[in-house]
Amino acid sequence: MALLQRLEMRQGQALVMTPQLLQAIKLLQLSHLDLVSYVDAELERNPLLETVEAESGFDLPGEAASDQGTSAGDVVGDFGGELDLGHGRIEGSATPLDNIYPDEPATPVDLGASDQLTLTSPSWQAPGQGGGDGLDFDSTAGLTIEPSLHEHLCAQLDLATANAVDRLVGRHVIDGVNEAGYLTETCEAVADTLGIDVAHVERILSLVQSFQPAGIAARSLAECLRLQLRERDRLDPAMEALITRLDLVARRDLAALKRICGVDDDDLADMLVELRRLDPKPGRAFGSGPVHVLVPDVFVRAAPDGSWLVELNPDTLPRILVNQAYHARVSRTAKSDQERSFISECLQSANWLTRSLEQRSRTILKVSTEIVRQQDGFFAHGVSQLRPLNLKTVADAIGMHESTVSRVTSNKAIGTSRGTLEMKYFFTASIPGAAGVEAHSSEAVRHRIRQLVETERAEDVLSDDALVKRLRTEGIDIARRTVAKYRESLRIPSSVDRRREKSAMAAR
Repeated sequence: MALLQRLEMRQGQALVMTPQLLQAIKLLQLSHLDLVSYVDAELERNPLLETVEAESGFDLPGEAASDQGTSAGDVVGDFGGELDLGHGRIEGSATPLDNIYPDEPATPVDLGASDQLTLTSPSWQAPGQGGGDGLDFDSTAGLTIEPSLHEHLCAQLDLATANAVDRLVGRHVIDGVNEAGYLTETCEAVADTLGIDVAHVERILSLVQSFQPAGIAARSLAECLRLQLRERDRLDPAMEALITRLDLVARRDLAALKRICGVDDDDLADMLVELRRLDPKPGRAFGSGPVHVLVPDVFVRAAPDGSWLVELNPDTLPRILVNQAYHARVSRTAKSDQERSFISECLQSANWLTRSLEQRSRTILKVSTEIVRQQDGFFAHGVSQLRPLNLKTVADAIGMHESTVSRVTSNKAIGTSRGTLEMKYFFTASIPGAAGVEAHSSEAVRHRIRQLVETERAEDVLSDDALVKRLRTEGIDIARRTVAKYRESLRIPSSVDRRREKSAMAAR
């Protein structure tokens, strides 16, 4: 078979992911904290990028530029964020991410500005003092660092023993205590690691278990409760028998507990009350890390005419600018082709970053606007009016791809009068309605199940079958296994357990 060389022309379609488009996609799915880290890294790498620090409120583009020695046209991002759903008017239209950016110079914008939301940060002054007295408020003056659980236990260990070997064993035991206060490592494992007797480790463990908080370093829930009862001098034989059968306590089998403990109804009720006063996780007062507050990327508020206004949160938008004056000065002094190429690449990268940030903000605003329009019943009346919604519905309404909407709604939150909620919260599955009734949101059905359980009477506890019948009378066609699944996801006990608990409460 002879080998031949020939020229062929073929026509086809292919998706080319340019570095700029990849950057835009990456920025779109970042949370605002990750976005700040990304922009900070770009500021360190690119000498043409600068950040705008606003001392009070948000500077106008011209003011920010004059402070930085840059023309007003270099500030990034200036577009309105207002939507009037009642009249269908949008100020500051958005361009879908699916459109690849043109190569013309970046449009000057200011991502830190908002037409509808203006936040100011006035400097604090003492009462009756002017602004030039040097009385600045120190925000760290009242802050204290609470000791961790590990530090708290180690401090008690140092006071409890001066023996170096005992302290070494004790610190190894303390290292095995998790944030809830339980020992996650066996005494045998500690003894093998340190090359000592198991009896020595158990003796030091008993010492650590005498520390505060009571119940620390327990190896099981029963041992944790036993340590706390011993510290309160309430560990009598009846209570010891009660602790050994915590499974019956969980099932609220009062008859079996009375027989095992050898007590009457009143004594058992008092023992259960005493048991509820104990802390099953004694280390949680120390083991909690810093609280991460969910910061909204978008605000939704009611307009005077009853419509909804959707606005970007300016605190989550980076304020950067491209220093064109510095670029012109450096370009004139460049001596080699390598230097000129570097400056050119920096300028192109800075322009692409500013355009990507602008595009990200516009896309978030557009997707949030459609979510609010689809879920206007939730914002007006609450969870009971939450409608079933999926990514395809929002994508088709705004002319974007589902993957783009998915990236926008990831790691983003919406601030409402009903709290700050993740965007994914508004996308719920559909539960079919009865004949002639539209579908219901799964989250709304969960909310209704919780309401029915909370309002049930002790003599009329609703079983899963009864919940199904009640929901069907309200136009919700749902299966019993679905009700059981939703009830378990809400951590609602079964009807048998709820009946026992309400009977016990009524008896007291």
